[in-house]
Amino acid sequence: MHPPEALGQLVDIEAIKQLKYRYLRHLDLKEWDALRDCFLPDARVAYADGAYSFSGRDAIVAFLRDVLGSTDRISLHRCHHPEISFVNPDVARGRWALDDLVIDRTSGTVLQGAAYYDDEYLRTAEGWRIAFTGYRRVFEQVWSERDLPSLVRRVEWWERASSPK
Repeated sequence: MHPPEALGQLVDIEAIKQLKYRYLRHLDLKEWDALRDCFLPDARVAYADGAYSFSGRDAIVAFLRDVLGSTDRISLHRCHHPEISFVNPDVARGRWALDDLVIDRTSGTVLQGAAYYDDEYLRTAEGWRIAFTGYRRVFEQVWSERDLPSLVRRVEWWERASSPK
């Protein structure tokens, strides 16, 4: 690979990383319109080993909003260790390690897990977009906060965000 081509791939890899990071941030902050823009119109997902599979960005965002839309569900998704390769200059694949935490304040449960995402990205006139994303679980554990009587959660973004400045 010649230096200009290699430099171009590095720029594309960084753009793909930024796309994945935006996807996670918009998911956790419940920014549904911005999340929708991360996907191609005909994108597909297969979450939790394919147990939750959807086609079309509207169906994908509707599912995610249904599952995580309540402010009583606080989520934190972190991806790291990206491995990005190119099928051709306009198609890339990525594998990411995922650590996630979902706190359900209504039921008092906490889900913590780890997984590996496998993604496919397509370059569009607007930049890179997600064509496919899905993850396979390494582990998932769930516990009740009621089992931890000394647990105190001190700061919650949703309360701070809605309080007067």
